Amino acid sequence: MKADRRMLEGLVCPVTRAPLHYDAEKGELISKAAHLAFPIRNGIPIMLEDEARKLD
Repeated sequence: MKADRRMLEGLVCPVTRAPLHYDAEKGELISKAAHLAFPIRNGIPIMLEDEARKLD
């Protein structure tokens, strides 16, 4: 299931409130400010810090 691009454009990082970058290849929303990648499962962004992957 694909994520709705318009919906994703309105989301911000729940930690920093900074804009997110959509990585369609990995199915993640990237927060450069928080160094986190939030997963998208079945077209639904999982915006929980505990579910996010830490970026190097």
